[in-house]
Amino acid sequence: MVIKIVCLRCRQKLTAPAYAEKITCPQCGELNPIIKKPSPATSREQGKIIPPLIGKSMEKLRKLLLGNTQRLSGSSGSSSSPPSKLCALDHSVNQLPAKKRAVLCGVSYKKWKYKLKGTINDVMNMKTLLTQTYGFLERNILVLTEEESDTRLIPTKANIENCLKWLVNGCQKGDSLVFYYSGHGLRQPDFDDDELDGFDETICPVDFLREGMIVDNDIYATIVKPLSEGVTLHAIVDACHSGTILDLEHVYERDKGKWIDNRPPSGVRKKTSGGIAYSISACEDNQVAADTSALNSNTMNGAMTYILIDVVRGNPDITYGDLLDQIETRIEDANQQGCFGGSRILSNLFGPNLSQKPLLSASEEFPVYERKFKL
Repeated sequence: MVIKIVCLRCRQKLTAPAYAEKITCPQCGELNPIIKKPSPATSREQGKIIPPLIGKSMEKLRKLLLGNTQRLSGSSGSSSSPPSKLCALDHSVNQLPAKKRAVLCGVSYKKWKYKLKGTINDVMNMKTLLTQTYGFLERNILVLTEEESDTRLIPTKANIENCLKWLVNGCQKGDSLVFYYSGHGLRQPDFDDDELDGFDETICPVDFLREGMIVDNDIYATIVKPLSEGVTLHAIVDACHSGTILDLEHVYERDKGKWIDNRPPSGVRKKTSGGIAYSISACEDNQVAADTSALNSNTMNGAMTYILIDVVRGNPDITYGDLLDQIETRIEDANQQGCFGGSRILSNLFGPNLSQKPLLSASEEFPVYERKFKL
């Protein structure tokens, strides 16, 4: 019996004996751990096996965020009913569906010991980009932050999931949908054999320590799978470990200038229902993303978000390939100049040297230096 994995560095497909714990990639020399599917866990809820979250890294993050004594304050108002703003857009009330819709989510974890200072700035900047550059109407944009007066727009797990359902509900040919997220991202072991690297990617709602993270499998099922013919979705995710957060089948490898097959080893297909989905992530699955004030001395911002918006505003007709090139080049330049050294929580977790390469993935292959980036 053998185990198939993909090298974490060069994504070369590797085969190892079932008893092996690590394997060295013959192409790049990377020593890759082999994550094996464990026996059923003892922690259960209503008869369903609940996989562990992420072990030592999760516990370390918990302590850094909460400190020794501070506890996560419960976020009130999490509800399965749609927020009032969603009610105003209810397609069942004889209204024409909005051709452009967006869900913008920024989680600052403001009641925790280590909060993220740039996420709300990121959301507001993204909202301005959508309304001023791409013609989105403000009434068709849902903003979730901890500063919202409507508690149903606080970025809890239930609220985020509810808003994502609204995003794709009733989507039709010609619709342009955007999901933007700025906040913490993590990884957890994959027990479904649908991840080449053995890990599911996640985003962290404000109440994730109590309610759990939102896993890439669920994001795919909610906003990618339902996309019908002629519908376009863009996800822009500025979070650690966000590379393949939509579980799209095609990943563009910029260094090699080609698309890589990201289909699940289990054989399950992760396709749309005829539409197309794009994802631009702040970093690869095994990397972290920085927020910094070095790019704009006045405010804190997510590095990828700030650069993406700045580049697109300066060149509205830019292609996906050129956009990716410029984001990575400017992040590399900033990193070499030590601009990310002030990211306190990341430095505590991973040390001062941060590696961050933005990643483009899609539901289908396309010529990245020919197709223009349009939201």
